[in-house]
Amino acid sequence: MFSSDFQAEILRRSAKIQAGMRVVGADAALIHTNANLYYTSGRVFSGYTYIPVEGEPHYFVRRPVGLKGETVHYIHKPEQISALLTELGLPQPHCVALEWDAAHSDYMRLAALFPEAKVVNASVVMRGARAVKTEYELAQLRESAVKHAEVYHRIESVYRDGMTDIELQIEIERLLRLHGNLGLFRINGASMEIFMGNVLCGDNADTPTPYDFAMGGAGMDCSIPVGANGTLMRPGMAVMVDMCGNFTGYMTDMTRVYSIGDLPEKAVEAHRCSIEIHRELSRMGKPGVAAADLYHRAVEMAREAGFDDYFMGHNQKAGFIGHGVGIEVNEAPVLAPRSKEVLVENQVIALEPKFVIPHVGAVGIEDTYVVTPDGLQAITSAPVDIAQLF
Repeated sequence: MFSSDFQAEILRRSAKIQAGMRVVGADAALIHTNANLYYTSGRVFSGYTYIPVEGEPHYFVRRPVGLKGETVHYIHKPEQISALLTELGLPQPHCVALEWDAAHSDYMRLAALFPEAKVVNASVVMRGARAVKTEYELAQLRESAVKHAEVYHRIESVYRDGMTDIELQIEIERLLRLHGNLGLFRINGASMEIFMGNVLCGDNADTPTPYDFAMGGAGMDCSIPVGANGTLMRPGMAVMVDMCGNFTGYMTDMTRVYSIGDLPEKAVEAHRCSIEIHRELSRMGKPGVAAADLYHRAVEMAREAGFDDYFMGHNQKAGFIGHGVGIEVNEAPVLAPRSKEVLVENQVIALEPKFVIPHVGAVGIEDTYVVTPDGLQAITSAPVDIAQLF
């Protein structure tokens, strides 16, 4: 199913999951959502990863045909899993971890496979395991970051006078795809949707959205009410580009701001404040530091600069200033006021202190960082100052 080199990586990941299973008392976990299947196997397939608390994972596969390996077992339906465990010499679990974040019908069907077993939450176990990246995962993220930055360096070249925000976004999407972007913006949670990212121009940045993103936008249709809405880009407008960096199955997050002509000094100063928040939190963000402390320091800096009314939104504010990234764009930890999470070395965090200035647009940058003993180390890289498109 995967190479011998990657087998060692899978075992490292399994060890983290098994440590989390012991905390919740599980002697097995049964995984079936795409992001977690990818994490536990190195590919997405239709089926299930079964992880005993001791030993290597087994894969119960429905599709595609042709996957091979001693731990790959083909099934037609999940009800075959219990009998196959017995054939494999594996005990029936007394406490099984299932993904509580998955569809309720799936949860109930899988829980019925082991009627005598207690069921605990695998979603929290997987979230904890995936939050701290392995060296392999960090390499995948760094590769995505390099390609992400290459595209951002070319954004000015695709701008044309008289463009709308959606026309610019389409050109950026084309650049991303030509550079190898996979196109999928994978998000945890059924109520979060977006296509490849967000380009916000002028007052559209102040339009509230139902989704829990840092910035909003009306979108092109009520079926996906977020992002570019066809605004004609005019002088004095800020253009915020926040597009997905998924080139390897691991996503980086990066935002840069462009302008049509000059922006008012208030917007320029707010943008500088965002850069200063990044610098301050980069120094603070060491292992053992509370995620909530980073949030509160960012809010304090915005207030001291006189921009608290515009920080993380104006009409509608986001309740966080950063989030973990990896296979999904909203992983742990979350930098929010009530977060109980503490930074751990090799977590990867997208930091996005942003401002919405009425009648101008959104300003501020976002970069992706690795938590190190010396603070947050940026892996995305592009000029941070506002760049004029003309």
